[in-house]
Amino acid sequence: MQIERELMRGAGPVAVLKLLEGGPKYGYELVEALSRESDGLLKMGQSTLYPMLYNLEAQGIVKAKKAEAENGRVRKYYSLTAKGKRRLAKDTKQWQTVAAAMSALGVLPHTVQPALEGGAG
Repeated sequence: MQIERELMRGAGPVAVLKLLEGGPKYGYELVEALSRESDGLLKMGQSTLYPMLYNLEAQGIVKAKKAEAENGRVRKYYSLTAKGKRRLAKDTKQWQTVAAAMSALGVLPHTVQPALEGGAG
């Protein structure tokens, strides 16, 4: 199952920020992690990811730094800024609210609701 473009437009940035919460990552690493961690549902190509990262960088939400990888190649690593951490917290809360509303409507299983009330995410 592929996520529709409009849903991905909203989910993509918060998913990327959540991955960066775990520490700096380079572009291809983010592409792989998005696919792996979401069982392929949030699969995103580099042609989608890089413009998103540039936009987030322009907003001061992520910062980029070139560094040498273990294999000796120079890569551009992205990390969250303080503003990015605040944005992630805000977006996470909003997604939890949307998920709770969708659960109440019966769109999501009601098992999602207790997890959201417990502060999951």
